[in-house]
Amino acid sequence: MAIIYFLMKAKFEELIEGFVTGNVGISETFLSLRLAAALRQNLLHLNATHQMVSAGIGNQPDKDKGQKTRSDKTCWLGNDPGNHAEDEFLDMIREFVGHLNGTCYTGLNAFEFHYALYEEGAFYKRHKDQFKNNDNRKYSLISYLNENWTESDGGQLIIHDGESKQYIVPGNQKAVFFQSNKTEHEVAVANRARMSVTGWLKQV
Repeated sequence: MAIIYFLMKAKFEELIEGFVTGNVGISETFLSLRLAAALRQNLLHLNATHQMVSAGIGNQPDKDKGQKTRSDKTCWLGNDPGNHAEDEFLDMIREFVGHLNGTCYTGLNAFEFHYALYEEGAFYKRHKDQFKNNDNRKYSLISYLNENWTESDGGQLIIHDGESKQYIVPGNQKAVFFQSNKTEHEVAVANRARMSVTGWLKQV
């Protein structure tokens, strides 16, 4: 754990600095090439074995059945004990939570993450990440797994700030960090398969 923290501290600070100064933290190399590749292979295997399922909206039983708001597929991390890539990623997140609590006094005590796949033509309309009836999601963190992504591939993360928009290309290894209950965002239509590990740092 101490080794992970030492190696990741600069990237944690990069995310925090961007968040403090501009509401959105970005680290271009949050994931190592090796870890991004391993997580990508996990996602592709889960999709090939039909374990990625159509995502819903909110936490109620009736969930956007026509996929009018979002059309991605997801699968939660942590269901495959002994998966080294997932274990390494979740250890990094645990260290990031500890760093945030120690430096920013955030009071975080839980997290949850899932794989997300946007197949060609998939999207997610403008939204916030916090449920209307549950405010335990405090920060969102997205880590991208897309090699050689270009503007023409679409799938940009669009951050809304009043009348302005910030377009973030979902390139491999990149992480994006923002406040779940305040930051409105959307995912533009993807023109090729777009992959990430997405989740939330929480107070429960």
